Amino acid sequence: MKKAKILNEENLIEVENVSLRYYKPTEKVLSLKEFFVRLLKGKLRYKEFWVLKDFTFEVKRGESLALIGLNGSGKTTLLKAIAGVLEPTKGQIRIGGTIAPLINLGAGFDMESTAKENIFLNGAVLGYSKKQMKEKYDSIVEFAELQDFMNTPIKNFSSGMLARLGFAIAVDVKPDILLVDEVLSVGDAPFRQKCQQKIQEMLANGTTLIYVSHNMNEVTRLCKNALWIKDNQMFKYGSSQEMVKEYLDFCASQAKN
Repeated sequence: MKKAKILNEENLIEVENVSLRYYKPTEKVLSLKEFFVRLLKGKLRYKEFWVLKDFTFEVKRGESLALIGLNGSGKTTLLKAIAGVLEPTKGQIRIGGTIAPLINLGAGFDMESTAKENIFLNGAVLGYSKKQMKEKYDSIVEFAELQDFMNTPIKNFSSGMLARLGFAIAVDVKPDILLVDEVLSVGDAPFRQKCQQKIQEMLANGTTLIYVSHNMNEVTRLCKNALWIKDNQMFKYGSSQEMVKEYLDFCASQAKN
């Protein structure tokens, strides 16, 4: 993703006319061999699908924005575009700080390596030296509450343990922007509460949060504003309280139909 200079120095994120296109095969392909045979013969047919359409918005330092909407509306895709995992087909995303993405469980981890090794691996990906990560190591382990499992390959971790480790690393490196997508929903209640308290502390210290969740109580608790995404487009933008109320009313009306 091209990282252009932020136009407004108050912003940390600027999304300008962003659209992202996927291609879906029009016929079912049963095997990899069949895929390549059709590809070589020019018989592979795709249907164009715009998963994001014309998104434009800004997020300032210290702001907290929730992305809400039905499954498949484009919330996670937008988060991945902001993180630089996906390249927009059209438009531009400008980022003015460091990002810690918590999007997919296990993303950025080497599943064959131990939890300890993955702390240093993630640190390197985020631009920290081995010496810096050694200084952070104890606080990461303490927050994750995984002291007895640091020499265990994380392929043996539960989803909750992976979430603990990923979140502990992300918050300890003190990013300018924290991207969170449902990963905390797999943890137990005490740890989720601990994470929410940590996020609120980070927001108070100027971290910017983009948060995707189907838990509307968490959305209103953690986020000041919300962007409602509908049919892969920006539908409404406003205070989280207002957007959540309208969204829940919409969901209730859909359930009756």
